[in-house]
Amino acid sequence: MFGIGMPELIVILVIALIVLGPQKLPDIARSLGKGLAEFKRASDDFQRNLSEEVRNLDEKERAEKEAKGEAAPPARDLAAEVKAYEEHSAREHAAAGEAAAAPASGGAKTEQKSA
Repeated sequence: MFGIGMPELIVILVIALIVLGPQKLPDIARSLGKGLAEFKRASDDFQRNLSEEVRNLDEKERAEKEAKGEAAPPARDLAAEVKAYEEHSAREHAAAGEAAAAPASGGAKTEQKSA
């Protein structure tokens, strides 16, 4: 979560409690939660609308080509393409994390051997 561990999160919460006070902190946390939920809803709605528009455009293009007598291309499954892209991105992100962690541990072994 943003590279913030539990100790850092506790320090942030303690500072927020000191600055905001115990009366305002629950109200601010509640409004922050509502704002994040609204953002997620808007994001999901945007993604759903975008997928629907792409699907409508594909259907319109296919109908125009069929009207001209051209062979229709195979139907695209946008949801499957998006899922495959997300899985590919997750694998790349995980591989990048492993690659970043490997030199750090390798460097420690090198220092121990040279000492």
